[in-house]
Amino acid sequence: MDTIIEALALELKQKTEYVQNVVTLLDEGNTIPFIARYRKELHGSMDDTVLRELETRLAYLRNLQERKEEVTRSIEAQEKLTEELAEAIAKAKTLAEVEDLYRPYKQKRRTRATVAKEKGLEPLAQAIFEQTGEDPAQLAEGYIDPEKGVETVEEALQGASDIIAEMISDDPDIRKALRQKMETRAVVTVQATDPDTDSVYRLYYNFSAPVNRLQNHQILAINRGEREGFLKVSAALPGAEGQALVCRMALKPQMWVSAFVKAAAEDSFDRLIAPSIERELRNTLTERAGESAIANFALNLKPLLMQRPVKGFVTMGLDPGYKNGCKVAVVDSTGRVLDTTVVYPTFSQRKKDEAIQILSAMIRKHSVKHIAIGNGTASRETEAMTVEMLRNLPGVSYMIVNEAGASVYSASKLAAEEFPDYDVNLRSAVSIARRLQDPLAELVKIDPKAIGVGQYQHDCPQKRLDEALGGVVEDCVNAVGVDLNTASVSLLQKVSGLNSTTAKNVVAYREENGAFTSRNQLKKVPKLGPKAYQQCAGFLRVPESKEILDNTGVHPEAYAAVETLLTLCGYGKKDVAAGNLSELQNRLETVGITAAAEKCGVGVPTLEDAVKELQKPGRDPRDDLPAPILRTDVLEMKDLKPGMVLSGTVRNVIDFGVFVDIGVHQDGLVHISRVCNRKVRHPSEVVQVGDVVKVAVLEVDEARKRISLTMKDIPNE
Repeated sequence: MDTIIEALALELKQKTEYVQNVVTLLDEGNTIPFIARYRKELHGSMDDTVLRELETRLAYLRNLQERKEEVTRSIEAQEKLTEELAEAIAKAKTLAEVEDLYRPYKQKRRTRATVAKEKGLEPLAQAIFEQTGEDPAQLAEGYIDPEKGVETVEEALQGASDIIAEMISDDPDIRKALRQKMETRAVVTVQATDPDTDSVYRLYYNFSAPVNRLQNHQILAINRGEREGFLKVSAALPGAEGQALVCRMALKPQMWVSAFVKAAAEDSFDRLIAPSIERELRNTLTERAGESAIANFALNLKPLLMQRPVKGFVTMGLDPGYKNGCKVAVVDSTGRVLDTTVVYPTFSQRKKDEAIQILSAMIRKHSVKHIAIGNGTASRETEAMTVEMLRNLPGVSYMIVNEAGASVYSASKLAAEEFPDYDVNLRSAVSIARRLQDPLAELVKIDPKAIGVGQYQHDCPQKRLDEALGGVVEDCVNAVGVDLNTASVSLLQKVSGLNSTTAKNVVAYREENGAFTSRNQLKKVPKLGPKAYQQCAGFLRVPESKEILDNTGVHPEAYAAVETLLTLCGYGKKDVAAGNLSELQNRLETVGITAAAEKCGVGVPTLEDAVKELQKPGRDPRDDLPAPILRTDVLEMKDLKPGMVLSGTVRNVIDFGVFVDIGVHQDGLVHISRVCNRKVRHPSEVVQVGDVVKVAVLEVDEARKRISLTMKDIPNE
């Protein structure tokens, strides 16, 4: 274990004691959000991203250690374990190195070499491989044995060659050297299976690139094209570099070269090593690209979930459509459905006028302030109708909402339980309205993979993707905090320490006993034990509680410390409720934060977090983010001209650029080279999903529905 802790500390550039503390906390069943927020003193205030990386690497290193022990036991059972081999296994850094060392001792399927060994030719192979200068043909004469199936010298030599080829293939040093050379020098070559067939993979019909220059999105695209039968892919070293390396390592350095061993080495490379190492390289590239895509997805998902909510307003959701019409739902400021209908603005001018009349009446009746329009089919026509309608409805604005996943949610069991009396399509309109009001609370109901901010997410390892995205959702929910009396089961089960069962039990308890009046009341919820309470309590808010701290991010275990802090600074809890703590920071500095923390019996990070919470009880961190763009007019692609400067919202950030919604139903692309005035390795260094940015139009291709934008050299207004 000490070795693992040291390795993690070195990798993550963290103190060994902090890493050890985190591992202990994880092993005790604590969640990442709880550790990140309420155990800062133990880990030096690592953030949730670093903690999750630590958790992932810990699992890998533990798995590696377990595999080392399995391999060592297996070789020991064969009575072939030497001190040198045991040391080499112990020092191996990766699973690939361990498997290379184990290869000669692993039980193999029947090969040409095993057949030759059964014929008694292994001693001959060993003698030839010694490369002492003896003639292989003369050595082979003593191994002719018709009873064993060796009729001639040629047959004996062929068997010996097969054995030597396998011995060379099993050499861990040769495989390691070749693998390292392939990872730096190999060239990936792609050809079309049928050059005359058009496809989305035409860019790769005659393509080659060194592996160290191959982009992750290219790897995933090539893999998909190969799976779908459009592409043929190979990876190899230039010329005969690979064969030369194997021969150099297999042949003994001497004045003469054993032609027989050289031929066996070449056969070993061509038949055994090269195909194996190529597969390994392709797998490594795919794994690298998959991890990059997962990281990119997680990077985009977090700001999408953490978009600033449009709170406190009655909102209308429009789910556009042609054949089935535009589904409409009006929800109040808490997301409760007030009204629903279906209109058909695309059928005819008469139907469009009728839709405007119906919707205008609903807006006036319910005092609708904002309209959320889904960006799917018929969105353009629905937006045009909305703009026309809003000319007679001053003060009402709209926003195009990314509806990715709304149809998945509306057809789900969860949606059926939430809205048993509504049609599937109307549920989607409700979801679209709520996405504007509180993106996080609504999007947690949907599989993150369906939200639409990824890049080749379906080509990634799905288990790993689910883990990574699930972690992002969990971190976002807990960073914001959850109202215990209004949260849905979907939202509650993402809270640290809760699961599907306990979340349902919380809601059931609430429905049976009325609203929670304190955090402490959670202890009465069935199956929510002391550990779960410890993990979840700090992330749940109870605005109705008489205890003001129940509506903050202060954990119940720190309530006594906070009361001491308030007393030290000359305040009481009534001052917290009244918002009279403007001088708290100054008074704390007078006392001295280190001295105050000591008197309160907590660490400095915990005290600093408590001060932030006391100054803004019930605060939502998302309120500090840029407000979403709400519109009252509409643009079309034909209105765009090169040089035009617009405000837009970042919709997706991928390896080669940024997609920006500028209000014309077709996101524009800012290529990575035009994201800013300096060179960046990834656009995420500059922007994230949800950012409101200024862009200039470079080029508009209406036929192909492509808009090229730039964020460089935007003139100041």
